[in-house]
Amino acid sequence: MQITNMLKRVLGMGPVVHPVDGGLAKRWIKQRLLSVFPELRGNPKALEAAYRSLSLEPTQGSQNELVFEIGCHREPEQ
Repeated sequence: MQITNMLKRVLGMGPVVHPVDGGLAKRWIKQRLLSVFPELRGNPKALEAAYRSLSLEPTQGSQNELVFEIGCHREPEQ
């Protein structure tokens, strides 16, 4: 099942995300970012940059539900 999901995602045939679901997921993730990183409060540009660095990808779950996977890539410290 995972191989077919991967092939669909690579070929651009991934699950369709309803705009309401995408908005709710974005809001929830930003709330979690604010609770984990309090320094992002009051800085909407930094919060948006942190959100975009997570690279969210929707996938089909095991019981036919939509699941958002978070892939976090850290920048090497200079």
